[in-house]
Amino acid sequence: MRSIIFVLAACTFTFCSKAQNNNNQMKPEDTEVWEPVPKVVTPGTSTNTAPGDAIVLFDGTSLHQWEAEKGGAAGWEVKDGAMTVVKGAGGIKTKQTFEDFQLHIEWRTPAEVTGESQGRGNSGIFMMGLYELQVLDNYNNRTYSNGQAGSFYKQRIPLVNVCRKPGEWQTYDVIWTAPRFNADGSLKSPARATVLQNGVLVQNNVELDGPTLYIGKPAYKQHGPGPIALQDHGNPVSYRNIWIRTL
Repeated sequence: MRSIIFVLAACTFTFCSKAQNNNNQMKPEDTEVWEPVPKVVTPGTSTNTAPGDAIVLFDGTSLHQWEAEKGGAAGWEVKDGAMTVVKGAGGIKTKQTFEDFQLHIEWRTPAEVTGESQGRGNSGIFMMGLYELQVLDNYNNRTYSNGQAGSFYKQRIPLVNVCRKPGEWQTYDVIWTAPRFNADGSLKSPARATVLQNGVLVQNNVELDGPTLYIGKPAYKQHGPGPIALQDHGNPVSYRNIWIRTL
């Protein structure tokens, strides 16, 4: 055993010595990479405005980018630069579908507080129409931890609770990597996400177990790109300033 350790140590020392010698013979420009040149994108004028290469999904004026979750016109109210859930109208989804993306979305729970736990300011944002990032009023409102605002519903608990008061606008910024599947339909790599709520990290490159389920354990089934979907949970939750960048 000692002989093996000695040989490994000697090999490591030799490798490191050769690498150091190679570095000593190099010039600074030998490790400069000039191609490809990153595309120039005009940033927004603030952290909340869409950059130049973003697709604006809602600019406060119309729902022309959206449709009802079962097809047809989206039945939510558009007023004062925001769209608001109309109870019973059903969820809505983007007409476009997406795979990997950066998403910015702002949301507001009702200023008038009614209900508690999951009955208070409940909605949800579904990545690819399948994976729910919870929207909920969790300002002094206790619920199960993997179902509160900032959670991937029933899967990943947020690192912290940074909810603002009811009636105040909040933001989610999401970096989303879609799951990948093998030719036979088996899972190659799971979905992953990083989420900032109100500028604070709440999900740090987390791996998801599959699409969101209310009851039972999630599991992957092969699928392609999907829409951004917003949930009608019966509460008048509002959304504004929604944009996405495909990655």
